[in-house]
Parts: sequence; C-alpha cells; structure tokens
Amino acid sequence: MNNFDYARATDVAEAVKLKTATPDAKFIAGGTNLIDLMKYHVEQPRRLIDISRLPLTAVEETSAGGVRIGALVPNSTLAYHPLIESRYPLLASAILAGASAQLRNMASTGGNLLQRTRCAYFYDVATPCNKRAPGAGCSAAGGLNRNHAILGASADCIATHPSDMCVALAALNATVQVTGAQGERAIAFADFHRLPGDRPDLDNTLRADEIILAVELPPQGFGAHHSYLKIRDRLSYAFALVSVAAALELDGGRIGEARLALGGVAHKPWRNEAAENALRGQAPGHEAFGRAADILLKDAKGFAHNAFKIPLARRAIIRTLAQAADGTPQVQSTKSIR
Repeated sequence: MNNFDYARATDVAEAVKLKTATPDAKFIAGGTNLIDLMKYHVEQPRRLIDISRLPLTAVEETSAGGVRIGALVPNSTLAYHPLIESRYPLLASAILAGASAQLRNMASTGGNLLQRTRCAYFYDVATPCNKRAPGAGCSAAGGLNRNHAILGASADCIATHPSDMCVALAALNATVQVTGAQGERAIAFADFHRLPGDRPDLDNTLRADEIILAVELPPQGFGAHHSYLKIRDRLSYAFALVSVAAALELDGGRIGEARLALGGVAHKPWRNEAAENALRGQAPGHEAFGRAADILLKDAKGFAHNAFKIPLARRAIIRTLAQAADGTPQVQSTKSIR
C-alpha cells in the first residue's frame, strides 16, 4: 500500500498553491492512468490533489473563431460535442479510436495529454528503465521492443507516447493553456511533449507547479478532408503500432494546405513540416503521398522487433492521405456509455 495525503482543490488558484507546496504531488481527475501507475508502484506521490471539481469543463468558441476545450472535459463528451463533431471531426475520430468507452467516459482532456508511456519495462519496477529511474538503463533497447519508437528515440529511451487524441491535436496545431505560480502561458502543441534525449523521465515542458487549463484549437478544422487511421493488433482497447492523422485543404484539384502527424512511433506525436510543405501545390495522388511519407520517415530506425513499423507507417500514411483527399475518412466505433 502506498501512503499518500489527499487534498481537494476548490479552485485553480488553490490547486496551484497546493502543487507549489508539494512539487512531487500529482493532480488527479479521472485517474485512468495515474491509478494504474500507483498500483504498479511506478508512481508513488506523497500527495494527490483532486482537481475533478474545478470549473474547467466547458467547450466554447473563442473570439478568434476557434474552440477552447477545458482541461476536465471527458474524452467521450468531447468526441460527441456538436462543435467538435461538426468543425473538428479529425479530433472526434482520434478520440473514438482510443481506449474503451468506459475509459473515455472518465479520461479528461488534460489527463490525456499527460498520460505516460505503456512500455512494459516502464511498468515493471524489477527491470531497469531510464524513464522511471534516470541512469538505470533502457531494457527495451535490447529487449522486446515491437511496440517501440522508430523516430526521435535516444540511447536512453525508445518508448512511445500512447495517446490518439494528441496525434490529432498535433495535426490541428492546438495550443495548451496552462497556469502556475508564475502566471498563465500558452504552449504550442508541438512544444508541449518532449523527445527523450538524456532526460526521458521528463515527458513534457510543464513546470512542476503548473496545471493545464485548456486546449485551444485554431479556426481551421479540415472538416471536409481528413482521416485518422490507427493500426493495432486488435480492433479495440489496444495502443497503436502506427497511427496517422491527415488533414488537407483542396483548391482547384490541388493541395492548398496539409497537416500530417504520426502516433505510436515516437516519444511524442510526430510531425515534420517539410513533409507537409512537399504536399502543398501538388495534385493528390499516390506519388505525392509517397514523397511526403518518405520525408516524414527519412530518419526512421528500427530495432530488433519493430523494423516492420517503417514500411507499415509508409503504407498507412499513403492510405490516410488518400482517404482525406477523397473525403472518405476512416470510420471509428461510435459506441459510448454516456
């Protein structure tokens, strides 16, 4: 049994104050990831700060024409919200590809951003893991690494980020709104998650005292031409081997704007603007999509058990871009317990 203190924050200011006083405390809302980590003794916080009743549950339009999503909006609520379904269907599709209906009902928007890798060695406290214990070593590098990274990995860590929602948010150029002892700030989604480098224990760029307030989406939602494809070992409740979020704007039979992000392949959702730039001005088709895939995967490196991900990712990119261009997005499950 882990011993810990419990506190419930009544407002955001109190949450920040409590976190500042105990930097290694953990915020808890839905708890769909944190509770598992505590059960496995991967996380052993001295204090849990309950933020589940903070007023961060709104989904509303912004003055700039985008949408602001409160950090405590449940994933299921977000996926079926009229503003998201109509204007950002790529995000709704990615959410419905993740976890199970029951978990989506509990998981929060902010918690989804903060979930940790599902690397089996990270969860097994009997094995060395730099993400869990810096300097211990990476068991996955020479172990069973079928689900691990092919991009952005380091000698210290080859784990992948598990979120589906975050892949879509990366493609949509979202912004993360946070606050802490030093006040509020906005973090571009591309800068929110970190590559492992020599500090794989740090998943993101949040300061120790900061809390996520909201995620903001820009006006452009790519409602007509998008697709989210998730390749996994089974059709439900499985993490991605490779996932692709593709979004296009077509103008006169040419690609005017392109967004492309990968999941299941790196320590963070993977984008490369050079790949997107290569699509602009091109006629949609296998040749243009293949060139973009090659640029996106040019630095990919497989390990003993996951080299298959490289050709799999290439085929998935081409297929997802074709679905987006044709306006025939991948259909996800629509079942939910509300």
